[in-house]
Amino acid sequence: MIQIKDVKVEVTKNNLKEKIIKKLNVKESDIKKIKITKQSLDARNKSQIFYVYEVEVDVINEDLILKSNNTLTKSVSKNYNVPSTKNTNKKIIIVGAGPSGLFCAYILCLAGFKPIIIERGEKVEDRVNSVEEFFKTGNLNTNSNIQFGEGGAGTFSDGKLNTRIKDKFNRINFILDTFVKFGAQNEITYSYAPHIGTDILIDVIKNMREEMIKMGATFLFNTQLTDIEIKNNKVQQIQINNQEWIEVNELVLAIGHSARDTFNMLYQKKLDMEAKPFAVGVRTIHNQSVIDKSQYGKYADVLPPATYKLTYKASTNRGVYSFCMCPGGYVVNASSEKNKLAINGMSYSKRDSGYSNSAIVVTITPDDFGFHPLDGVKYQQILEEKAYKLGKGNIPIQLLKDFKKNTTSKEFGNIKPKFKGNYQFSNLNELFDLEISNSIKEAFDNFGKKINHFDDDDVVLSAIESRTSSPVRINRDDSLQSNVEGIYPCGEGAGYAGGIMSAGVDGIKIAEKIIYKA
Repeated sequence: MIQIKDVKVEVTKNNLKEKIIKKLNVKESDIKKIKITKQSLDARNKSQIFYVYEVEVDVINEDLILKSNNTLTKSVSKNYNVPSTKNTNKKIIIVGAGPSGLFCAYILCLAGFKPIIIERGEKVEDRVNSVEEFFKTGNLNTNSNIQFGEGGAGTFSDGKLNTRIKDKFNRINFILDTFVKFGAQNEITYSYAPHIGTDILIDVIKNMREEMIKMGATFLFNTQLTDIEIKNNKVQQIQINNQEWIEVNELVLAIGHSARDTFNMLYQKKLDMEAKPFAVGVRTIHNQSVIDKSQYGKYADVLPPATYKLTYKASTNRGVYSFCMCPGGYVVNASSEKNKLAINGMSYSKRDSGYSNSAIVVTITPDDFGFHPLDGVKYQQILEEKAYKLGKGNIPIQLLKDFKKNTTSKEFGNIKPKFKGNYQFSNLNELFDLEISNSIKEAFDNFGKKINHFDDDDVVLSAIESRTSSPVRINRDDSLQSNVEGIYPCGEGAGYAGGIMSAGVDGIKIAEKIIYKA
């Protein structure tokens, strides 16, 4: 197949095939197949916005066309090759069924292993019911919620698949193809803003699990890692639910960024850990139409809901940035502990709520909260307890103008958002140190210069966004093992990923190391 890059198509036109025919100088009948491999959006000039495509074309007389046009190249295979081994009898346990754990397990299954996956939360279809019950009644299942359960925290976010990591081994392509195989939209394999949506991702995860069970994997839900036995600096067995012990040869810790009790247990077991930087802040809500018009101008009605990425260096010398932007989404109560409150953003596949939301967060480091490995966890808990009290158990919210004036809001302006979970008008200044509050206020002034109406008085803020990434890193060596042989810290919870794609890639890397070791 021939690879063609930089094919520009105005977003209001449907002439990609015509452009390809002209580029190749062939007849339409000569083209057998066109495969889009990449789609980006060029919106630098709002008066004329383009989709920019990279495609692979199966065409008659391919060699002759390549010889006559030196700007064209033959497409290169982007397939991922699963490593193999004959020794597949090892007892492998994966703790956590988020993206890192699931993709680690899937690669191991493809290589012939039969891993055991334990997950403290429920299977995804049951987890949905627990989450909806929490939204309606406030009755929190501390082991199965927005943070915990099959699929991980990203299941109830948006299924966003953007990543900045580099990947020369085609692991990213493999993850995207796997999602499509199990029910996701084919567009995610090439889109400039790939996402699955919570509603579709639930079925994808279920289908993936059922396939792995057919391949010999075992899933144990409502099952928590509570202890580890280590002898001669090597893992021997694990305890689940404070009762049963299971022997293990290789233990993958894909525990997620909110497994605070597990972090504490691992610290007691003397795993090498350290506090790491993360970010905290608020989640801002705008009318989606306002964001669309600012980003796309006259094309706002013909393009999908607009996204944005914003960064700012405040006079406090702190970085402030947008994070986990959810077009057409909802702000959700993402708490996982009693009497503590954290929020997140989520979108369904259609992104049609009418509102955009995004975290606006400020970087913090151990200089702010301490250098003990668990000090970042304690910092998060203090903020989340303050948020719970401030909102009287509900999501505390405030208009931007009142946040700047340090006064409690009374009613909404032109933005009347929908939440997943109840809310309470509050004064969010009471949550943060003055330096963090001032950094956020400064950032909004700056962001308002980049996106029209971003800093309008009636923009809605909600809090607290505290789970941007793990506050802990569980250190590992070149074999991706911890200081204890046979234990593999994995994914976002261990401090090596940030989002579905990078977590999935890290899970694949761990699986590869286990296979090579076998």
